[in-house]
Amino acid sequence: MRDYDIIEVDEALDIVLQHALRLTPQAMPLIEALDCVLAQDVFAQEDLPPFPCSSKDGFAIIAADTSNPRRLVGEQTAGYIADLHVTLGTCVRITTGAPLPPGADAVIMVEYTQEANGLITMQGRPVPAGADVRPVGQDITRGQRVLETEQRLGPQEIGLLASLGYTTVLAYPRPRVAVLSTGDEIVEPDAQPGPGQIRDSNRYALMAAVQRAGAIPVSLGIGQDRQDVLTDMIETGLATCDAVITSGGVSMGELDLIKPILEGRGEVHFGRVNLKPGKPLTFATVDRKPVFALPGFPVSSLVSFEIFVRPALRKMAGQRLILRPQVPVTLAESIQGDAGRPEFHRVTLTPDRGTYLARTTGMQSSARLLSMVGANGVLCLPKQATPFHAGTTVTAILLESPETEPYPPRWAVPNA
Repeated sequence: MRDYDIIEVDEALDIVLQHALRLTPQAMPLIEALDCVLAQDVFAQEDLPPFPCSSKDGFAIIAADTSNPRRLVGEQTAGYIADLHVTLGTCVRITTGAPLPPGADAVIMVEYTQEANGLITMQGRPVPAGADVRPVGQDITRGQRVLETEQRLGPQEIGLLASLGYTTVLAYPRPRVAVLSTGDEIVEPDAQPGPGQIRDSNRYALMAAVQRAGAIPVSLGIGQDRQDVLTDMIETGLATCDAVITSGGVSMGELDLIKPILEGRGEVHFGRVNLKPGKPLTFATVDRKPVFALPGFPVSSLVSFEIFVRPALRKMAGQRLILRPQVPVTLAESIQGDAGRPEFHRVTLTPDRGTYLARTTGMQSSARLLSMVGANGVLCLPKQATPFHAGTTVTAILLESPETEPYPPRWAVPNA
């Protein structure tokens, strides 16, 4: 295994995003396309509404007709066309969404009428032509571009497509992401750990993070510290998924086998990053598919995922905005700096007079998953031997906010 130079966070992120390629668009059913990104412009094939119709319950009339009362000659409801015609001195009862009968050019709401013995008396001011009538193409005209490529499909976009007759749409698929935990010391959560063993939290946390990023997690299980076993499991992930995430086995010990496996199978782009936590983070591509070899400590793996993997998965899914917002925050308490590396410190952020107050989640050990619980922000602290005092303004990533930054990034990640 070769020795890797340590690189800065922004350089590592740039490498990851250069190699995280958009997936090939595919036709997918509308019901499966929610939150996916369009890979085509969408044009209306017809007018909406396709016929003039009433926007209210009332009576279809000729606006210029001065007859009052008028004779009721029938009823037009939604869903069919009645054999009716409005002439001077007559009107037709009409419901919301129903086609406007021939001859009529306006609708008077039922609230402004009185009905007796088949006659409808109009009350109040006369209504103008076009009143409460939705003309052909009022909402959308044939040939109009209604959705643009790279637009994210929300419920309203899905509904619009359905209204235009689309049942499938060309979009970027959600990446399928294989997740593998490694280590002889790892057992399933429902197992009783033996001496020297611990339950697997990384795979479950990372699969949840994958799902929250809009991708599809695929569990590869737990891999023993044997090169043949881990190689086969990684190959399975590469064969069935668009990206692979492993946790553990990326340090410098004899049983840290992930780097040598990736070196023999693809290209390792970096093997150490200047950040805390997550220094041994490794990134490779195999057959153009990204492989993220994350550290084994649970906090290190989740922080690394947030900084590097989540943006990559969003880019692969065709998203334009792939980075969370970074904002200035004020420390509510002193936080000890780290003299050796920039630190991504977990905090709770509370709004305060137009900014945020940041409070540490406590001991920041890479093994202490509790430091991530309740954290809605991560401070980007440059390396510093002395404390960051209360009242100091620093930068924080908002962990619960939607992405606002495109690629290439404009992050103020700490380097020195």
